[in-house]
Amino acid sequence: MALGGNPIFNGKSFRGATQAPPVPQAPYGQQAYGQAPYGQQPYGQAPYGQQAYGQPQNMTNEQLQQMYNQPAAGPADTGRMTFDDVIVKTAACLGVLLVGAAVTMFVSMGLASLLMIVGALGGFVLALVNTFKKQPSPALILAYAGLEGLFLGGLTRVLDTMYPGVGLQAVLGTLSVFTVTLLLFKSGKVRATPKAMKFFMIAMVGYALFSVVNLIMMVTGLTTEPFGLRSGIIGVVIGILAIGLAAFSLVMDFTSIEAGVRSGAPQRFSWTAAFGLTVTLVWLYVEIIRLLAILRGDE
Repeated sequence: MALGGNPIFNGKSFRGATQAPPVPQAPYGQQAYGQAPYGQQPYGQAPYGQQAYGQPQNMTNEQLQQMYNQPAAGPADTGRMTFDDVIVKTAACLGVLLVGAAVTMFVSMGLASLLMIVGALGGFVLALVNTFKKQPSPALILAYAGLEGLFLGGLTRVLDTMYPGVGLQAVLGTLSVFTVTLLLFKSGKVRATPKAMKFFMIAMVGYALFSVVNLIMMVTGLTTEPFGLRSGIIGVVIGILAIGLAAFSLVMDFTSIEAGVRSGAPQRFSWTAAFGLTVTLVWLYVEIIRLLAILRGDE
């Protein structure tokens, strides 16, 4: 499980998403490479009134008109990333994640807890591998989703045993935050501006430091609370802040995906987009279910 939003997109451009170089222009009065002088026919083209090599022959005017009326090749036809590609790949990742989570629901509580630890550690390792890998690997991304499914499934089962119904509430909360964030982004009311990005980075550093300190105190026994320092009113405030950061990570993901589609990023980077969205949704779900557990524990 990663702490931030899309780990590939944040502060980076699509690797390999390069546009075709411009055609070199020749100085005035000189002929550019591959262009014929005025009055001469370029190589491969026939003089006026003669059939050019490779030109369709024996075609009627109606056939030619039908050929010319065909629509131009779209992004999918030219191997470029589209929004549909991202949706399909993200759905595949979430489907594998749900399968992994379902496994923990049909085993004993002890085994579910063990799978939760395996999923957390394995997911963290694969998150790093996929983050620093130059080219996206669908197999590794799907494996990450499966391991995160084990982690989320085990975590949900443990907390749902302590606070019945908290798992369903967390799922509904995650879907609600995702939907609202997407609608706000589509309406143009929320954007990843440079000022907002600077605030996000400062808040993320502070949140990461707090999380590390809290983890150390829990491991060393300096605090006996179930969530360490994240208890009571402090835990609620930190939880709301973390959910806000995760929601803004979604905005960053949407912005990067939109930019990638517009710039004609290669189709393989739709897997990168799906990976980034999956990381953010996992983080968002964890923060929501932890906040709900804190609130239920204070009742």
